[in-house]
Amino acid sequence: QLVRLIEQVFEPKMKGQKPLFVVDYWTELSPLAKSKPDNPQIAERFELFIGGMEVANAYSELNDPIEQRKRFEAQLEGAKDRARVIDEAFVEALEYGMPPAGGLGVGIDRLAMLLLDQPSIKDVILFPLLKPQG
Repeated sequence: QLVRLIEQVFEPKMKGQKPLFVVDYWTELSPLAKSKPDNPQIAERFELFIGGMEVANAYSELNDPIEQRKRFEAQLEGAKDRARVIDEAFVEALEYGMPPAGGLGVGIDRLAMLLLDQPSIKDVILFPLLKPQG
């Protein structure tokens, strides 16, 4: 519900606006991101919005197995889908040790939409089976 609220507040207001970096997301919305050392409620994460669309998402990877397990358990408590389970293999891998890491995901298709001034992702998507027939 919080994610929908963010989408409703940010995205419509950014149409036609300059690129916007949204930083300091709530840790609750970022279960795989490391928390800020001075504020555990805030994650080391940012998203880039251009033209009202999320184009990039980046964060510092959480590498603490105890904290990761707590977050997975918290997600299970609020889950409507009771089929979810904790990824024990992932937590175990963290227990062996993971160096500090970060990740950045860029929506190449969304970036192509912006650069080519296309109104729909279907106009730039690389997978022909998803293009409209005709």
